[in-house]
Amino acid sequence: MPFLQKKPDITTNAPLFTLGLNKTVLVVGLGNVGKEYDGTRHNIGFECIDNFVNSQDFSNWVAKKDLKCLLADATLGNTRVIAIKPATMMNLSGEAVQEVVSFYKLGAEDTVVVYDEIDIPFGQIRTRVGGSSAGHNGVKSLISHIGEDFGRVRVGIGPKIPEQIDSADFVLAKFNENERENLQPITNEVSALLVEYIFGGQLMNETRSVIN
Repeated sequence: MPFLQKKPDITTNAPLFTLGLNKTVLVVGLGNVGKEYDGTRHNIGFECIDNFVNSQDFSNWVAKKDLKCLLADATLGNTRVIAIKPATMMNLSGEAVQEVVSFYKLGAEDTVVVYDEIDIPFGQIRTRVGGSSAGHNGVKSLISHIGEDFGRVRVGIGPKIPEQIDSADFVLAKFNENERENLQPITNEVSALLVEYIFGGQLMNETRSVIN
């Protein structure tokens, strides 16, 4: 007989109880809020999470001021999936994630974060659980708020061209035309990785090359 699992009391039309759900996971896309940041390398986490939500049967994005994020949710198999985009700006992303994991009684081990990585070539995606921030301020904020044991889907945006450009200027610049043409297969592969994780229950330590 399926068990009853109480859902958090949030302002949606979802039923208070659901049958058979045995797990909840949080999927986070990192980026900066504001039209001036749309299309920048630092916002590829937002683009990937948007693509993931659009490819599955998620609710519409809803602004949750108390949780400092935009939130959408869905049920995939026996797993409730909560997707968020922090509304705190990149360097304070941990504040939003901490609010959400606390509200839903989750832990870092239930959380997967998608973000840009300057030290990974454009067209590569690397996944792992745990590790340092590698200088990424959004990840640094996450570690300071929930610890380091969350899953990472690191989407390559490197190398810096020209090499001497300041890293902050590079990540806050928009993708060039050639990169923009190749973003769809990258975001599709991230969506596939997230679905594999949700149904498989484990984020593998691997590298995938999307563009040859």
